Amino acid sequence: MNYSAELKKIITSQYLYSATRITLATVLPCLVLSYFGILKEYFLFPLGTSFVALTDQPGPFIRRRNSLTFAVICFVFVALIASLVKGIIALVFLEIIIFGMFFSLIGVYGQRLGAVGSLALVVLAIFIDGHLTGEHIFKGLLIFTSGCIWFLLIFLIVTTIQPYKLASQMIGENYLQLAEFLKIKANFYQKNPDFDKLYSQVISKQIEIKNLQEETRETVFKTRTIVNESTTLSRLLMMMFLNSMDLHEKLMTSESDYKKLQESFDKGDILVKMHNYLNILSDELSNIGIALQSSKRAKPLYNIELEFQELNVAYFELRNRQISPDTLENFMILRQIMMRINEITKEIEEIYKVFSQNVKLAKSLSTGLDLKKFLPNQEKINFKVLKSNISLSSSHFRHAVRVTIALLIGYLVSLLPFLVIGHTYWILITIIAILKPAYSITKQRNLLRLYGTVVGAVIAYGILYLIDINAVLLAILLISMVLCFTFLKTKYFWAVLFMTMYIFLSFNFLKPGNVNVIFKDRIVDTFIAGVIAFAVSYLVLPVWEHTQNLDLMKKSATANLTYFHSVMAKFLNQNYNLEEYKVRRKNAIISLANLSDNFQRMISDPKNQQKKLEVVHQFVTTSHLITAYTASLSQYANDERQYSEIDYESWTKKIESEMNQVSALLSDQKISETLKMDSHIEPEDSSLEDLILKRKTEIKENDFYDRRDPDKISRLTELKNIHDVLELIYSVAKEQRKVIEKYRYEKSTLLQS
Repeated sequence: MNYSAELKKIITSQYLYSATRITLATVLPCLVLSYFGILKEYFLFPLGTSFVALTDQPGPFIRRRNSLTFAVICFVFVALIASLVKGIIALVFLEIIIFGMFFSLIGVYGQRLGAVGSLALVVLAIFIDGHLTGEHIFKGLLIFTSGCIWFLLIFLIVTTIQPYKLASQMIGENYLQLAEFLKIKANFYQKNPDFDKLYSQVISKQIEIKNLQEETRETVFKTRTIVNESTTLSRLLMMMFLNSMDLHEKLMTSESDYKKLQESFDKGDILVKMHNYLNILSDELSNIGIALQSSKRAKPLYNIELEFQELNVAYFELRNRQISPDTLENFMILRQIMMRINEITKEIEEIYKVFSQNVKLAKSLSTGLDLKKFLPNQEKINFKVLKSNISLSSSHFRHAVRVTIALLIGYLVSLLPFLVIGHTYWILITIIAILKPAYSITKQRNLLRLYGTVVGAVIAYGILYLIDINAVLLAILLISMVLCFTFLKTKYFWAVLFMTMYIFLSFNFLKPGNVNVIFKDRIVDTFIAGVIAFAVSYLVLPVWEHTQNLDLMKKSATANLTYFHSVMAKFLNQNYNLEEYKVRRKNAIISLANLSDNFQRMISDPKNQQKKLEVVHQFVTTSHLITAYTASLSQYANDERQYSEIDYESWTKKIESEMNQVSALLSDQKISETLKMDSHIEPEDSSLEDLILKRKTEIKENDFYDRRDPDKISRLTELKNIHDVLELIYSVAKEQRKVIEKYRYEKSTLLQS
């Protein structure tokens, strides 16, 4: 592992940048207040700042500004109501029910308002017993409001000074994810690869890339300064992001029959050399990503042209030594992979040219795309959307009920006299942090929260026991805060660990010598909250992942069919629209990632809720292969050359018949005889077979050329690869249909019995 590069990724990331901003915005007022000796009296100021800061989600400036403003209003209102009804048990229960339902339900409008809702409930937990405001309610609320507005002002100032910073960091992160994706793909070429493990890693990485691309699309395409302004930087950022999406497809096109490849070339070292070269390209992508995150120009780490030449020489030397009529088709496959590697190499070289920020080049850049079509779908902010989700059929409503019930139980437990709980709000805050719409995520966060809290508390206790120098403790506090906010979205265990540390240190500054009480309360409260959250998520209106599978499978099957049809339109000389093709490509990748994500969550559900796990797993794997092979085929659709030797019409009917059968089976529809007959069509590719036979004869007679141009490939190799990819798509689509047929047969047999 390159530890230097890994460190640079973290240092230049949006997470550390945002964490540092939140920490400084929170701590600087604390230092000023502490200097004047009034920190305890004005502690609500930094508290309000940190709450509003945590609602700031990546996205367009206007959306971020509006959500932060809405957060300030919600937090102040909740704090006011909670302070006014404190001690009146009946009204406290009523406010928990009203606020619990409302602020959990606004998650229907997306992650941004979902974050505002969750933090609003945290504010409720903090103010619920009135210990923060005391008798001076309005003075405390004024201080709290000032702290909330303070972060809003900081946000407005920072984004005005650096309008492109977030977009640049997010685009950079896209390249870092692509680098990791390429590194996984490279492992298919190493000695004795674990194919099942690698395919699982590929699918997991596809999910991460899809989620990040969705967030980046919204940030880039809806940021006015990037879309509308004609500055060099805005155009470059737009093109860098679009290039990353095209590169993602090129990486998907490198899909091949790896098992057959390993069997054919397991004795030589050509595959290992490919593995090493792909890792070099992965390092270059990481380098580009880090440069984008740090707003610097990227310079190549290697002479990739020379590195590729060496790989090319190794391939041709092997070919010249071992090619024969028996190995011809194996070398045709390998040659095609070399071409794909060459295309990825050229794409990276082109990205470096764009990154050089040549002014003339930048002014000539134009996407030519209707960017609105590439934006993620989001619910509009209107009451009808909220109203339509007030039903037990809505997963959002069921989650809101679970949160509300869990908060009511948590508050009840805190009132029990024999428990003597010192910090009521810690139980409620932990419940809010752990309890998520999906049981699997709740289960995972529950364990991570407990482990992180225990480890963090032990470390913090040791620090306070051994160190009594305030300057050192303050430095540790600052570092803990930065690391907590940095890992909050990516590594929850570490986020909780550092959160626990800075909470301990903060309380020590406010109330020195109180560490034993804090240690006991923190551990006990976390354990109680974990038990409540787990029990409620399991028993109260649970939404199991298997209930989502059928709908997601239908969407994935439909998206793959339309994606394949869009690619074949070019071969069939039908209306081929590049923009429509890219939209369908995006939809296929998103549908696949959503299905894969749901499957991975289902694995964490209770065993009795992992229904048809093997069927879904096979469907996810075959869907991934269909998407990847279609992406491979699309590279030829983008070419102006004609390949008339292939019977595209028959192949299209044959493959689409299988795909349509899958969609029909998933919708419990009867399969027509026409569809069944189309599946058995035999494409007339006899001329291709004749060409291969002729080529084998030439090789047998030692009549072949030592052609070493990495940019050229024989027409026969291209024809063979197109034929093989079509055959692979058909084979996988057929396998997928059989999987669903078996599932339906088992289901009908079970119902009859």
